[in-house]
Amino acid sequence: MASPMKNLVADPDRYLQSFRLFLANSTEHQCMQEFVESQLPALITSIGNGKPTINILSVGGGAGEIDLLILSKVQARYPGVTINNDVIEPSGDQILKYKELVAKTSNLENVKFTWHKETAYEYESRMNAEKKTKKWDFIHMIQMLYYVKDVPATIRYFHSLLETQAKLLIILVSGMSGWESLWKKYGSSFPLEDLCSYVSSADLKRMLDSAGLKYQLYELPSYMDITSCFIEGSKDGELLLDFLTETCDFSKTAPPELKRQVLEELRKPECSEKRDGKVLFNNNLSVIVIEP
Repeated sequence: MASPMKNLVADPDRYLQSFRLFLANSTEHQCMQEFVESQLPALITSIGNGKPTINILSVGGGAGEIDLLILSKVQARYPGVTINNDVIEPSGDQILKYKELVAKTSNLENVKFTWHKETAYEYESRMNAEKKTKKWDFIHMIQMLYYVKDVPATIRYFHSLLETQAKLLIILVSGMSGWESLWKKYGSSFPLEDLCSYVSSADLKRMLDSAGLKYQLYELPSYMDITSCFIEGSKDGELLLDFLTETCDFSKTAPPELKRQVLEELRKPECSEKRDGKVLFNNNLSVIVIEP
C-alpha cells in the first residue's frame, strides 16, 4: 500500500508556512548575518579588483534578506561600482517578497537586479541551450543544495562560471548538526521522492576533496526551539515537525511508530539540548568558500 506521507515541497503553501516558522523559531538568519558582518568583508577583498562592474549570482535567493546584506558589504568594499545582481529563485512568492524588500531598501542605486524564476538546473539547461557562459565575480548558494538532484554536478557547473578572482560561497547544515543525526537515521523513512536530498557539510567536503577543489570552512553555531513539537495538538509543533522531516502533515500521516521514534530522536543529545525548560535543536550551519 502506498504511504499517505508526501514531501513537504510538493505543497508550496505549507512549505512556506513551516519555513517562516522555522526562521522565527531559530537563530538561522542571525548567525548568517553575523558571518556576513564579520567574515565576509575579508573574503570579498579581491572579487572586484579594478573592475567597473561586479557580477553577482544568487542561486536560490529566497526573499532576499541575506542577499541584500551581502550586497551592502560588496558596496562598502567597492563604493560607487556598478553591481549586476542576478537571482535564480523558483518560487514566485519569494521573488515577490524579494522585490518588495528591494523597493523599500535605500542605497541600491548602483545595483541592477535581474530575477530568473527557475531552478538552478533550469538555469543551467537554459544557458547551455542558448550556448551562453556568463562569468561571475561572486556566486552564493545559501541553504539550497538540498533541492538539486545532482549536487556534485551543480557545484561543478557553477564553479566553472567563476572569474579568476571570484568566490563561490555555500551555506548548508553542518555535518555536526542535529540534522545530520536525524537524516542519517530516518532520512530513508521520509518521502523524499525527487524533490530534495539530505546533504550536509560533511558530504560536501568529501565531494570537494575528491574533485580537488580548494576551499575554506567556517562553522556557525545555531539552534531552533522545537519545544512545541512535543505538545500534542500544537499547530506550530506540527509545522516544525513537517519542516524537520520534509513531510507534509507528518504528525497525521506518519506511521505512529515512526512518529514516536522521530520525537524520541529529537530529544537526544545528538540532536538537541535542553535549556531553561526548552528543547533546542542543533541547527549549526557551515559556510564553505570555494576558490576558482
